[in-house]
Amino acid sequence: MLSILRKARLKDKEMRILMLGLDNAGKTTIVKRIMNEDVTTVSPTLGFIIKTIDFQGYKLNIWDVGGQKTLRSYWKNYFEKTDTLVWVVDATDRLRVDDCRDELSGLLLEERLTGASLLIFLNKTDVEGCMTEDEVHKVNLSIFLSFAFSNFNSQRLHSS
Repeated sequence: MLSILRKARLKDKEMRILMLGLDNAGKTTIVKRIMNEDVTTVSPTLGFIIKTIDFQGYKLNIWDVGGQKTLRSYWKNYFEKTDTLVWVVDATDRLRVDDCRDELSGLLLEERLTGASLLIFLNKTDVEGCMTEDEVHKVNLSIFLSFAFSNFNSQRLHSS
């Protein structure tokens, strides 16, 4: 009985983080940076990669899933037991903003993600010519946030 309680307590200290976004958004690079790994040679993720890191007493299992169009129909296979969904947006990819918005809108309707926290991560903001904060608001990426609050356990984080 004691071993069952220990396992349950350890499970409470474990979190599953699902990294999704369109291909080339930078999901793998973000994960590699978190893990202090070399980012000079990053190739497209075919399938998924799991990385584990201990952080402030928690075991974080980060699931980095490929974002190519041919892989997106498989995303649903990774939803179970997800605690946090990190949606990565490429701030330099203006041509696919509508695709990005549509894919996230579909995810927000997924029943198996209900109760998961949502973080929308605008990546590549250090690249010259990336979308400005005003542009992001104009293309209605912020519409995700208002919808996400009602379906996800979310907080809006803002940096100036």
